Amino acid sequence: MPTRHTVIVDRTKDWKWEIDGIDIVTANDYLTKKAEPQKRPQRVINLCRHYTYLSGGYYCSLLAEARNDIPMPTVADIVDLSKQSLYSFSLPELEQHLVKTINRLAEPPQDAFELYVFFGYCDDARFARLAAELFDVFRYPLLKLKITHDTRWHIRSIKPMGLHQVTIALADHFEASLRSFTRVHKRKRITKTQAPLYDLAILYNPNEKLPPSDMDAFERFIKAGKKLRMDVELIQKKDYSHLTEFDALFIRETTSIDNHTFRFARKAEAEGMPVLDDPKSIIRCTNKVYMWERLSAQNLPTPKTIPLNRYRFDESVADAIAMELNFPMVLKIPDGSFSRGMFKVENRQQVLDAAKNLFAHSRIILAQEFMYTAYDWRIGILNRKPIFACQYKQSRGHWQIVNHKADGSAIPGGFSTMHVEDAPKEVVDLALKAADLIGSGFYGVDLKQNDHGVFVIEINDNPNIDQGVEDKVLKGELYEIVLKDFIRRIELTRNG
Repeated sequence: MPTRHTVIVDRTKDWKWEIDGIDIVTANDYLTKKAEPQKRPQRVINLCRHYTYLSGGYYCSLLAEARNDIPMPTVADIVDLSKQSLYSFSLPELEQHLVKTINRLAEPPQDAFELYVFFGYCDDARFARLAAELFDVFRYPLLKLKITHDTRWHIRSIKPMGLHQVTIALADHFEASLRSFTRVHKRKRITKTQAPLYDLAILYNPNEKLPPSDMDAFERFIKAGKKLRMDVELIQKKDYSHLTEFDALFIRETTSIDNHTFRFARKAEAEGMPVLDDPKSIIRCTNKVYMWERLSAQNLPTPKTIPLNRYRFDESVADAIAMELNFPMVLKIPDGSFSRGMFKVENRQQVLDAAKNLFAHSRIILAQEFMYTAYDWRIGILNRKPIFACQYKQSRGHWQIVNHKADGSAIPGGFSTMHVEDAPKEVVDLALKAADLIGSGFYGVDLKQNDHGVFVIEINDNPNIDQGVEDKVLKGELYEIVLKDFIRRIELTRNG
């Protein structure tokens, strides 16, 4: 099986380890070899002695990028760390992590000291969090930090290291860090015909109560990946520093712009990795105020909606919206998801109570006319094409498709899944128009249909794919459709 990692060294004598699963190439050989077409890019770990402008290390990273390989460090990384004036912006936050760590130590250092961070792993485990943060900012294989102390602790310098500077005392730390980063110790030997061409990371939270996909669905993604020569691996929040080891990211946690899902999306996008869903889609879909503005501007039908401002809301406003929307009505927080953060209100006092509750979490909330239907439509759309159609039925005896109980439990309603072509054309067409306002990612458009027409309720940026629900009709084909779109996106990034 072809290896995924190539390590570049200036001199063969610099390499003193025996590690299967990676190729060792000298800088001269790498710089003079003829570039050849390849099915997947190589991950190039540049361990040259120097990275200064126009040096051998600089050119190795430059040509790696020209060959559509994935170098570490990139040329941009090299420039960022070439002068302290260019990276000083990142020092205050890193120093905060440093100070917090030292303050928690039972035996803190008393004087200046050095830390060695190899592939995001620190030689002093007490500073593991700092090392991970550093590696996230500066994607260098080998870094040395000089820490000084006057009235407070400072990071005096951050310097890249060449492989020749890895001393005997640091040799074991280097090997362990490299093995952890490349994961070569986890790789099983497989035949060439089975070798995966793509690596997809699926971000999930095993403790999430209402995740976008269940474990059975993940098993089917993994199975479909094997058929398509794609290695599908489940990752969690703690695997942030390993994100760049993959070709693409599929977020299967409930997204929010104020938690790690958004950081993962931003990181993937910054690294040039296809990601569903992308940061822009997350921002747009997780806020119903933005969505309402976009839909209204394009004259797409939605339930009558009135935005309410915390600082301009009083009893007279409550009376006015009651006159315009009538009772019952719905008050909702802009970034609620899957029936959460909503109140159905039946009278003026309930409007005041619900508004007070919601304004504690958001400057703006929405008041919306109540539109009861026995079920909501959801049309799953990927790359501007519908891929599944579901009817989510209201939870028994409740006005929403999920009844969120006070004890934290949730009772969903039933469902009915059908071929997209069997869903009403006007529902699918409106869903496509709505999703087009967000982007070309993976969306679930929720709609209601009654005697007055079809109305867009919201657009979700990471809609559910659960085994036995959304895949009820297409079964394994649904998972292949999603993975094939990732392959399309990966190939587009590889071809520039």
